[in-house]
Amino acid sequence: MEYVLIGLVVAVLLIGAVLALVVPRRRGRVEQRPESPRPGVDYAPGVGDDATPAVDEQRRTVSDVTLPEPDTAPAEPEVDEAAVEEIVSTPVERPEPAAGRLTRLRARLAQSQSTLGRGLLGLLSRERLDEDTWEEIEDTLLTADLGVTPTQELVERLRTRSRVEGLTESGQARSVLREELVALVDPSLDRTLKTDRHVAENRPAVVLVVGVNGTGKTTTVGKLARVLVAEDRDVLLAAADTFRAAAADQLTTWGDRVGVPTVRGPEGGDPGSVAFDAVKAGTDQEADVVLVDTAGRLQTKVGLMDELGKIKRVVEKHGPVDEVLLVIDATTGQNGMMQARVFSEVVDVTGVVLTKLDGTAKGGIVVAVQRELGVPVKLVGLGEGADDLAPFDPEEFVDGLLG
Repeated sequence: MEYVLIGLVVAVLLIGAVLALVVPRRRGRVEQRPESPRPGVDYAPGVGDDATPAVDEQRRTVSDVTLPEPDTAPAEPEVDEAAVEEIVSTPVERPEPAAGRLTRLRARLAQSQSTLGRGLLGLLSRERLDEDTWEEIEDTLLTADLGVTPTQELVERLRTRSRVEGLTESGQARSVLREELVALVDPSLDRTLKTDRHVAENRPAVVLVVGVNGTGKTTTVGKLARVLVAEDRDVLLAAADTFRAAAADQLTTWGDRVGVPTVRGPEGGDPGSVAFDAVKAGTDQEADVVLVDTAGRLQTKVGLMDELGKIKRVVEKHGPVDEVLLVIDATTGQNGMMQARVFSEVVDVTGVVLTKLDGTAKGGIVVAVQRELGVPVKLVGLGEGADDLAPFDPEEFVDGLLG
């Protein structure tokens, strides 16, 4: 019986030892099993179970690892601070109204023309108007570039009125001389600038500005732009003088000052192409007027005719040219008259712009050029200032001559 009990105890001990060795190993396998995959996160359809650790590693990398900050922020575009400051500090100018400019500048005109006005008044106020006096009056008028025929007409009329009315008193002499000079300048001429947009045809007015270099042509175009901007016109400039490198730059500068765009081409390029493109741009932008600055070479009349004729023909593909303004330097006297003749043979001049009129006592050129060309003086330049271009008024001009 004792041997039976001992056998049972040994059997129990052996069974316990076997269980102690087997059970821990099975538990270890259970604890090492991967967790059940979470749909859409840890498990990708079609990928075997051996891919699970890689997916877990990817998830850990995205969620647990902090990406380093970039060393530098994205580069910002460079800004030319000086250019920005210049743009901000240089606002577009607002030109003064053109109306009344000639009145404001009359004192300057009177000062420069005093030789003519005061000289004539002094001669006409003499107690006795003999032949010598009349010859002096005639010489004074010829010196002032009035021209032979207008001078003879004026002297004859003054002679007649002196016999009928008498001119010995200073006030009376001035009144008679003023009336005759105004009549000679001819206030009946139409001096209106045709710069109204052609609404029905949906195109801008076109003004060609012609004249030899040195007369202030490009400057006149810039000043005329200011006159029109002051009248609330939308203006566009065409730098069709492609033969002078500085002409386009100068014109662009004038336009920039009053916010007016400039169409330009390459140096030495086709001026007709520039003019055509400018009118097209003016049409697209619904501008009121396009001002075309042309070259002023006068080597040969044939070359000038070809160039200006081509520009005009090209522009007229858009529609008729409204104005052809001839710029003449008032100080050039008879040379200016010769230039006027040449240009009038090349293009149909519709009006004259007299520049530098304040720097000469030869105000008679106003009458002479009108007689020569049969067209009116429409604008006069009376100084170097940006707004010293004024619409011509016969009575204000004569008052300036007489002082």
